[in-house]
Amino acid sequence: MSGVWIFDKNGVARLISNPTREAFEQREPPYPGTATAPGARPRVLVYLPANQVIRSYSELEQRLGELGWTRYHNSNQPELLQFHKSENSAHLLSLPKDFSNFRPLHMYDIVVKNRTFFQVRDGASVE
Repeated sequence: MSGVWIFDKNGVARLISNPTREAFEQREPPYPGTATAPGARPRVLVYLPANQVIRSYSELEQRLGELGWTRYHNSNQPELLQFHKSENSAHLLSLPKDFSNFRPLHMYDIVVKNRTFFQVRDGASVE
């Protein structure tokens, strides 16, 4: 394993594979739900018609509702927020209940099922 090992103030070590200055300086991701790997570029979900960066589940739920998605309440999986397109559709979105755990994997799932309405972008280029 090549790279640089960094020890935090609690003595916990982490490996930075491709060290950059930003990787050492970045403590918290700039947006909730973005990539947290050292040196990784943060990703954001953008609602294209309004060019709006989605920063919360309330914003996302509003936009999904406009596109015909409805909240699916599944008592067997309370740790997930789920949305379905319609009763006759197999399309289901499963997202972590806590927005801070919303990752690019979830963003791309939304994009694949709503291609003309959402896009995942580099978070640094959005602001």
